[in-house]
Amino acid sequence: MTDFTPLMSFLGGTLIGVATVALMAVLGRIAGINGIASGFLTTQFNQDWAWRAAFLAGMVASPLIMFGVTGQLPEITVPSSPLLLVVGGFLTGIGTTYGSGCTSGHGVCGISRLSARSIVATVTFMATAGVTVYLTRHVFGG
Repeated sequence: MTDFTPLMSFLGGTLIGVATVALMAVLGRIAGINGIASGFLTTQFNQDWAWRAAFLAGMVASPLIMFGVTGQLPEITVPSSPLLLVVGGFLTGIGTTYGSGCTSGHGVCGISRLSARSIVATVTFMATAGVTVYLTRHVFGG
């Protein structure tokens, strides 16, 4: 299982909130990672590409900053096979395409803007995650 880390969880959530509010306040953009990453990959080199690159670079640099502050990198374990990771990534890509955004865009940004579409999407994400965990752990024995 995982250990509860209230201080790190609070700091991480605060940083996500600050980044989300800053992006909306400064550029009027929603901090949905799916939209930021796809725009980064499809946009030509201009101001729009630059802020997307900076946002993604900040996400990549965050574990290194954490290492500089705490002296240790975040521990990441993936208890699934490479095949399941590929299938999960593929299904996530389909879901974010048909759902018009990803969990971060709907869950963090959409709900804070009281978007009905985002509230429904987030409830759907959470319910699906709960069913998936139950089936994986208790039905299929994973």
